[in-house]
Amino acid sequence: MKIAEIFYSIQGEGTLAGVPSVFVRTSGCNLRCTWCDTPYTSWEPQGEERDIESILEEVDRYRASHVVVTGGEPMIAPQIDELTHRLKHHITIETAGTVDAHVRCDLMSISPKLANSTPHTRDDGRWAAQHDRLRYQPEILKRLTQLYPHQLKFVITDPNDLTEVHAIVDSTGVSKSRVLLMPEGIDSAILAGRSRWLAEICKREGYRFSPRLQIDLWGNRRGV
Repeated sequence: MKIAEIFYSIQGEGTLAGVPSVFVRTSGCNLRCTWCDTPYTSWEPQGEERDIESILEEVDRYRASHVVVTGGEPMIAPQIDELTHRLKHHITIETAGTVDAHVRCDLMSISPKLANSTPHTRDDGRWAAQHDRLRYQPEILKRLTQLYPHQLKFVITDPNDLTEVHAIVDSTGVSKSRVLLMPEGIDSAILAGRSRWLAEICKREGYRFSPRLQIDLWGNRRGV
């Protein structure tokens, strides 16, 4: 399994924001989001091949109760099923919800990718068509929300993104209490500006607001 990094921090996003957690970040992704904040796991995948035993040993060193398996897209990682079944922790899996796998998890944190993610100009747009074709898989999304405790976490760049959010929420039947809206950005000033109008949208629409605590606390860098 190709691993980009393993580190101990706090969960910065979603319903478990603030919980100390070990992050296991797999490398490799089937999507190419234009604003991806971990390009070293997607646009230019980096990392080293690790066996399951070495991953488990490193995770156990931190003596944490929560593990976040993230990426990239962890659901495409070889042996992801074995890894999650052998971890003796509360497991959050962070996924785009486009791939199914026989995993164990306590929270399926699904971030369906909206049209704002399509890389029309990045890398001369060569990934745009493939990304747009793969970014939303409604049947897989429905299956994941039926099988696992879940949250839907949408990355918002503009108020107009809400039209697409409403359509996805309606089609899946997910309760608004499980839907979080998170401002896009890797700069605390940009996040602060977007957070103010996004919080008002959450108040009006009944969705939850998600911060990005890791950016506010440490900035946009790895291992936090």
